[in-house]
Amino acid sequence: MGDSSDDDVPTLSAHTLAALQEFYAETSEASATPSDQFAVGAVDEDWRMSQFWYSDETAAQLAEEVVREAGEGGRIACVSAPSVYQKLKQGVVEGSDRVSAVVLEYDRRFAIYGEDFIFYDYKEPLALVANVAPQSFDVVLADPPYLSEECLSKVAETIKHLSKGKVLLCTGAIMEKLAKDLLDVKMCSFLPKHNRSLNNEFRCFVNYPSGLLS
Repeated sequence: MGDSSDDDVPTLSAHTLAALQEFYAETSEASATPSDQFAVGAVDEDWRMSQFWYSDETAAQLAEEVVREAGEGGRIACVSAPSVYQKLKQGVVEGSDRVSAVVLEYDRRFAIYGEDFIFYDYKEPLALVANVAPQSFDVVLADPPYLSEECLSKVAETIKHLSKGKVLLCTGAIMEKLAKDLLDVKMCSFLPKHNRSLNNEFRCFVNYPSGLLS
């Protein structure tokens, strides 16, 4: 895995970039923190829950990916990945109005999102609310909160329960072998970024043909 040139990095579509600029022009007038409830960072990170939000551009790129893969009328589950859910709801990603999304989170502050919020404790991977039917999501994007075999193994149970097939996993590069064993995913060349730098190399993995791979 050598350094890749900027030419290899997936870029946001012109539509998303323009909509993103308009969104922040409207929401950042007098405050450094966007006031919109769906802005990435509208809910502060809490390091005690191992929360590290994606950069705005990474959240948008991942949102574009899941919209494309979910298809018209598709359903998307964001497991411990609230910043991607927020980006889907901002209305800046082309096609996001033609899909539905939910956010599975341990942090009950995200209950501000009403019926889209599903309380989730990875230690009880199948203890989901009754209206979450098995294999009912076209794409499941998951970002396990901890870099441990136990955490990834339990989150993988949740993913398999939710997904019709397509999985986008975001976790540390050191979890590559276990992720492949559990979910048959491949590491992408796309490098996700966070608002704060992490100590561990962070990567995305998919189990379907994706532009993020190359």
